[in-house]
Amino acid sequence: MIRTTPPRPFDVTAVFPDLAPLARPAIRLHPRPGSPTPHDSSVGGPLLWPAGEPWPYCPESHEWHDPRTDEWHEGPNAMLPVAQLYVRDVPLLRPPGQADLFQMLWCPFEHEPDCKPPTALFWRSAAEVTDVLAAAPETCAVEHDEYVPEPCVLAPEQITEYPHPMQLSQELQRQLEDWSTWQAAGAGLDSSYAPYPDAFYKEELSIAPGWKVGGWPPWGLTDPIARFCAVCGAEMAPLLTVPSKEWHSRHLSWVPYEDQAIAAVDHSGVVNSPRIQVSGGNHLQLYVCPESPDHPHTDLIQ
Repeated sequence: MIRTTPPRPFDVTAVFPDLAPLARPAIRLHPRPGSPTPHDSSVGGPLLWPAGEPWPYCPESHEWHDPRTDEWHEGPNAMLPVAQLYVRDVPLLRPPGQADLFQMLWCPFEHEPDCKPPTALFWRSAAEVTDVLAAAPETCAVEHDEYVPEPCVLAPEQITEYPHPMQLSQELQRQLEDWSTWQAAGAGLDSSYAPYPDAFYKEELSIAPGWKVGGWPPWGLTDPIARFCAVCGAEMAPLLTVPSKEWHSRHLSWVPYEDQAIAAVDHSGVVNSPRIQVSGGNHLQLYVCPESPDHPHTDLIQ
């Protein structure tokens, strides 16, 4: 499966050279319905999990009903696989040591105090998993079906991103807001953008929507918030963005060529193949410490 993001309408660094050193690589994952195996990169697919390794459980208290016995139970909850990424498919990953496989799980509950699903991250060497767990433990308690991803295969694609306008210097923000600068550069913007040309940068030139590794984080619910490692104090780096959709129906320039025909008529299927809705339609951003993978990760809803 191949997905190809169309080139941006023009080279934004030719108009605003100060953006050039801020370019970051990102890998769009493009999850689409499929039948992944433990040996594939996937969203919502089975994990290459060692049979002898304990499965992660959310330690919070959960209640669920067992229809087989008509009884209620309470206790920890088996976490659900969300993403499995092999470095061979997503080379932007920087695993520790000999690891070549990243795995993410979460509990399908919006737990207090942050009202978001708790997450667990694992790095491992695929070659060392010689006895694969046949089946994951059942996740008995599910608060929101939107946190139970449909199995999807991936079509990773590397692109280049630039920061959200709120992460730029005030001088660069002023330049982006100057309609005459865009006109003088011959950018060819539609005149409808004249009152707010910076919106064109934000929506069409800077940050790709959808599932991605690396790149720049999307913002919106809050101003940009730097995340710092609780152990060493280093500024944490974006690892994975888990979105609620692949693109916005009003900004279709990010739709891959291969999906444009269906995107023109279908706004409910391929736009969200994993069927995930994060906190009512937002993004979950995962951050890791660049100094040590053993330091705890953090996440943020935007």
